[in-house]
Amino acid sequence: MPDRIGIITGAGKGIGKAISERLSADGFYVALVDVDKAAVEETALTIGADKATGYCVDITDEVQVKALFENIEKTKGKIDLLVNNAGIIRDSLIWNMSAADFDAVINVNLKGTWLMCREAAIRMKQQKQGCIVNIASRAWLGNAAQTNYSASKAGIIGLTRSLALEMGRHNVSVNAIAPGLIDTPLTQKLKKEVLEKLIQAQPSRSMGKPEDIANVVSFLASERTSFMTGQTLYVDGGKSIGAGL
Repeated sequence: MPDRIGIITGAGKGIGKAISERLSADGFYVALVDVDKAAVEETALTIGADKATGYCVDITDEVQVKALFENIEKTKGKIDLLVNNAGIIRDSLIWNMSAADFDAVINVNLKGTWLMCREAAIRMKQQKQGCIVNIASRAWLGNAAQTNYSASKAGIIGLTRSLALEMGRHNVSVNAIAPGLIDTPLTQKLKKEVLEKLIQAQPSRSMGKPEDIANVVSFLASERTSFMTGQTLYVDGGKSIGAGL
């Protein structure tokens, strides 16, 4: 049995896939979670059956989340790391945004993260060790047409800070990463002129790679950061410094 067991949500593609591959390279056995069954099974196959298992789970469903943790705990004995990466967007200016689109984003991004954190916290408290990394976004500082998404990511940062206070005495670290513009299947779908405008607003004049986020997850999951908790690390090419150049 591997020394360390990690759970990664939204692991089927993009940032989640890169995180899963990096953690596997670091020696973790990775439990890959996604609502896209085909994508998560493909990622698990790429990593290897002896190093990864794919789980098709809706993280907004409390019953499914509890069953996931019970399954992993039964088969692997413990859970050392949780990376909450799953998220969706439903962008629109507020006067055009439906309540359903607001609810959907909050439900996946914030409630889903909370449900995963709760199950992890129960077990990590008993183990007296563990690490939780929540993927927020630079957008928590505010983005036009993202009142739902920005609110959900601000909620994740608040959740991270509060959970760090609760879990510190139990030897469990809880930190967040706030990515900026990252080259993923989602950003690749943007119109060329829109994407170029976003890139030019970056101090770095470039997009990040999924591996940039994976590297920071690897750092937070290591013993090097055992005394670090409740923090948010920006991986955004400097965009969080100001509103644009």
